[in-house]
Amino acid sequence: QVQPVESGGGLVQPGGSLRLSCAAPGFALDYYSIGWFRQAPGKEREGVACITSSDRVAHYADSVKGRFIIFRGDDKNSMYLQMNSLKPEDTGVYYCARDVMVMAGRCFYDGSWGQGTQVTVSS
Repeated sequence: QVQPVESGGGLVQPGGSLRLSCAAPGFALDYYSIGWFRQAPGKEREGVACITSSDRVAHYADSVKGRFIIFRGDDKNSMYLQMNSLKPEDTGVYYCARDVMVMAGRCFYDGSWGQGTQVTVSS
């Protein structure tokens, strides 16, 4: 199974912004529920944001509400995570996924993971 490829991570100061990209050539992400997850050092991977394929509603972890925006690309094979007002606790490896599940407003995924992209928020 071809995994989506994440990019756009980097080192940013607190309060800064980054936009992460996820490309899935050959897959029409538009037909899937998609999402972004992250894993901080020493912590379990957690759902950050996801969009369902049915009602197109975006769901966010409480820790990123009002700061992060998930959206699909116009080409239907990509998705993005706009991250604003970044905090040191946003540091981690970020992964995108397709065919995610949304339960009680939270994002879940039990498939294979790509390599992710590192985001470091530090002064």
